[in-house]
Amino acid sequence: MSNTFQQLFNAQKENQFAVGNSTYSERILKLKALKKAIETTYKQRIREAIYADFKKPYIETDLTEIYPVIGEINHVISELKGWMKRQKVHTPLALLGASSWYTYEPKGVCLIISPWNFPLNLTFGPLVSAIAAGNTVILKPSELTPHCSQLMAEIISNLFSEQEIALVQGEVEVSTALLKLPFNHIFFTGSPNIGKVVMEAASKHLTSVTLELGGKSPAIIDASANLKATASRIAWGKFVNNGQTCIAPDYILIEESVKEAFLKELKVALHTFYGDASLSEAYARIVNEKHFNRLINHIEDAKLKHGVIEIGGASKVADCFIEPTVMSNVPEDASLLQEEIFGPILPIKTYKTINEAITYVNSKEKPLALYIYSKNKTQTQFIIDNTRAGSTCINTNVLQYSNHHLPFGGSNNSGIGKAHGIFGFQEFSNMRSVLKQHTKGSIEFLFPPYSSLKQKLVDFTLKWF
Repeated sequence: MSNTFQQLFNAQKENQFAVGNSTYSERILKLKALKKAIETTYKQRIREAIYADFKKPYIETDLTEIYPVIGEINHVISELKGWMKRQKVHTPLALLGASSWYTYEPKGVCLIISPWNFPLNLTFGPLVSAIAAGNTVILKPSELTPHCSQLMAEIISNLFSEQEIALVQGEVEVSTALLKLPFNHIFFTGSPNIGKVVMEAASKHLTSVTLELGGKSPAIIDASANLKATASRIAWGKFVNNGQTCIAPDYILIEESVKEAFLKELKVALHTFYGDASLSEAYARIVNEKHFNRLINHIEDAKLKHGVIEIGGASKVADCFIEPTVMSNVPEDASLLQEEIFGPILPIKTYKTINEAITYVNSKEKPLALYIYSKNKTQTQFIIDNTRAGSTCINTNVLQYSNHHLPFGGSNNSGIGKAHGIFGFQEFSNMRSVLKQHTKGSIEFLFPPYSSLKQKLVDFTLKWF
């Protein structure tokens, strides 16, 4: 296995300058070919493959898998020409006779390791940035969504040469073997624990990394919030894709006085969305039995510690089904409040003062996202100023991912580096600085041998330039 991957890596390494020197037009042609494949040729098969993997509704696949990739391609096509131009910068007067600029050059041979929860989006999204930046790429999607992984392998093999872009399948040992190779950049999406493994492997070759991780993303709701709208938006953001979303609200911190009113609105919203969720065609499933059991264990652990099920709680192991579930009175040592949930379970905690809520958020690792529901602008800004997060939405959630003009990514435990648009292009690029001396410049006057006149020139330069 390792020899096969080494050969593939070597082929891409030999081809990296041919790909890296590709023109704007050549890169656009590749992106348009990928767009056509996703948007038309394979669209229905993508829907079917993802449904086969975890019964994801076609509309959700369109909105959360296909649209984000198509939107990213469209954005890159419209902006790439400007990104690829040399970027002129100011040259200090002390360097008279020179000009300066920087260019974005490809990093080289890149590895993209993607997760199972949005298999198409989180594989092809980074690929768009890598293509735009002029890299060769090896893709390793998750083995937990085999139907989509197999279809993506077919798409890639039909569109690209292995010397440029290749997709390899397999379980953990495949990722382990790939991580031993000296890639120029690794883009990984997954859990913080596996992110540490990736970063350790990358350090052996001083490989740069983009780590799109996760964590416990809070939603803070104060008494001024529109509870009906808040409940509806949180119900969608939390339970779309069955809660298997890295930026889904992981837990709620709500002002104590409005908790009961909010729960009533949340029940209404969930019933409106799904009715009997076990029969709803709008409600996806847990990806496999292992993750189903993990989530059931969260619920049972919380119940044993006197947590209260406010909404839902029903499950069917044969269907990997867990009803949208909301729990209160969950103690701090419960696994629901210690681990990223990544499923359709939502703990709700109360606070009396906003400082109490902020202290709680800051007691945990920096989240990938923090959501604020409030009509109080002063308090909203106070929360932003006194917390840290990869991204924030005010009076909505999850939608920040869909704006290609915004950088997407975490901080520390929730990630390293940014994705989307110019930020994804930059992740797969090296900013190469260039200074060109056109004429004999002032710096030559300061070359050895040194003299009192030159000392005066240095003193003058230090003072004025």
